[in-house]
Amino acid sequence: MKTKHVLELADVKAVAAAAEAEALKHQWAVSIAVVDDGGHLLWLQRLDGAPAISSHIAPAKANTAAMGRRESRVYEEVINGGRVSFLSAPHLQGMLEGGVPIIKDGQCIGAVGVSGVKSTEDVQIARAGIAALGL
Repeated sequence: MKTKHVLELADVKAVAAAAEAEALKHQWAVSIAVVDDGGHLLWLQRLDGAPAISSHIAPAKANTAAMGRRESRVYEEVINGGRVSFLSAPHLQGMLEGGVPIIKDGQCIGAVGVSGVKSTEDVQIARAGIAALGL
């Protein structure tokens, strides 16, 4: 039997706080979502001024990154590359850049999704959050 790492509430709070700090440092109004390895929502916060739709997009990006075990931008690139049939993939709704998996010892233990600014800035915020775990 294998041992499995999981995110605990303290981890989730640390990720969220670091992601929020990165967003506030740049005055970016975003929504930040943290999910477990199955894509289940553990944390969602919408910063002041963030678009309402971002509170739906951020969890979708995080879910896609966790379930796919890779950054959500990979799916966006596949679709933009012409494989539009990938839009029919079941249970993947956030196929836009901004979802980043949390990897520990080669295993995905969750993901962070951010929405509200440019996709590259969303990723910057997500990675700042994940960096708080020191993995």
